[in-house]
Amino acid sequence: MDAGVTGVAFPIPKKYVNRFFEEGKNVFVKPATAWKQLKSGMKFVFYQSQEDTGFVGEARIKRIILSENPMQFFESYRDRIFLTKNELEEYMKSQGEGKREGKSKLWMAIELEDIKKYDEPVRSERFVPASEQYLRG
Repeated sequence: MDAGVTGVAFPIPKKYVNRFFEEGKNVFVKPATAWKQLKSGMKFVFYQSQEDTGFVGEARIKRIILSENPMQFFESYRDRIFLTKNELEEYMKSQGEGKREGKSKLWMAIELEDIKKYDEPVRSERFVPASEQYLRG
């Protein structure tokens, strides 16, 4: 494990990212790609993607939950998830129905706290990949 990891930045399309700041959503759901090095208390940075790109806010990771069926997250988190059930179903379809090479794909729900929106978007000095970018140091 890399002791230098202090958090993660995830790209979120502009049409969804403000739900964290304006609608009180505090649960981020996506395929489990970066969870192994993340822990409670680490920083989660919101990278607004697709238009007006840049870092637009941050939060602290409260808890990470894994599941092979991301629809189960609605049992625990209900309307705190930043996507609606229909949006999550569409996202699952775009990700190949949650299967990879015959195995169930893991999904993660990251529960956030202390969510703060920046006054102005901060431009990234380097490319932010579609999956995530670890924060170091």
